[in-house]
Amino acid sequence: MAPERESNRERTPTGATAAGRPRTPRLDQPRPPRRRFLPEWDPEAFGRLSEKIARFLGTGRFIVWMTVVIILWVVWNIAAPATFRFDNYPFIFLTLMLSLQASYAAPLILLAQNRQDDRDRVNLEQDRKQNERSIADTEYLTREIAALRMGLGEVATRDWIRSELQDLVKEMEERRHSDGHPGHVVFPAERSERSPGRDADDR
Repeated sequence: MAPERESNRERTPTGATAAGRPRTPRLDQPRPPRRRFLPEWDPEAFGRLSEKIARFLGTGRFIVWMTVVIILWVVWNIAAPATFRFDNYPFIFLTLMLSLQASYAAPLILLAQNRQDDRDRVNLEQDRKQNERSIADTEYLTREIAALRMGLGEVATRDWIRSELQDLVKEMEERRHSDGHPGHVVFPAERSERSPGRDADDR
């Protein structure tokens, strides 16, 4: 019996099979970052830099500085001695520099415009949602005001009650004069005040 148990243990080496399995990445842990051969950069930082350059290219200061540099370049290569000239007429190197500047300035300006368009699109979307909320609030307030007006139309106001009382007083005075009895009692208070006198007369 003992040799059989030992042979069974030798047949099922649990540790060896567990160690021989390939390790799978765990789902509860992030993957390690991959090695990249290309340099990484922040697109937001590059976009902000492009906007700064585009803003500087669109100012009068840049035009003035570029004009000054071109004038000094041309004057130096014309008036300076031949040994100190680095770009003789027709100024090919100056043309190359200006074309290089234009080739870099155009994409930077387009990138800045695209970022501005994205911001404008987000602002327009926010304005549209705010306008929709304002319209919904205005419609709700309009319905509430209409309901209040309909409810107030059925409520007796102070002016209406006063006008009704004045009409009743006028009607009662007209009845008093039409009956021809100046001592005719209209109000109960007057009746209670004059009732003892009437009893004395009756006696």
